[in-house]
Amino acid sequence: MTVLQTTPMTTEAGSPPADVCSAPPPRHPRPDGQDSYTISEVVAFTGLTAHTLRWYERIGLMAHVDRSHTGQRRYSNRDLDWLDLVGKLRLTGMPVADMVRYAELVREGANTFGERRELLEQTRRDVRARIAELQDTLAVLDRKITFYSDATGAYEAERTR
Repeated sequence: MTVLQTTPMTTEAGSPPADVCSAPPPRHPRPDGQDSYTISEVVAFTGLTAHTLRWYERIGLMAHVDRSHTGQRRYSNRDLDWLDLVGKLRLTGMPVADMVRYAELVREGANTFGERRELLEQTRRDVRARIAELQDTLAVLDRKITFYSDATGAYEAERTR
């Protein structure tokens, strides 16, 4: 299983770097020293539903989740870190199919770094385009708010004469 982490990792000479996010995720409220969580605990930590967690596993977005001797899913801190990354990718608007492809590439190993980078670069381009659209929309709202503020002031001044 490929390890994903969200903070830089020191590697031995010659070994490929770890898949690293640009910023560490907010700390999940995990008990110190614990690295095994039930699905209900993960639901509480992440805000995802149990149905969503099972679906992520079924479609290949989550790697194999360990099971207890009774068959209950047991999530690790690594799984929670992965879910945090998936949440960020969802916020970008990345299609689920692309997220699944990214997960498959991660599982395939270091030989897929280029393809993973391209997927993320395309997503970054899409996010930047959406940000530009939102900035244009915000500028329109700001102009309208200023217009109505000025118009209200003028109307009130006219009314009080």
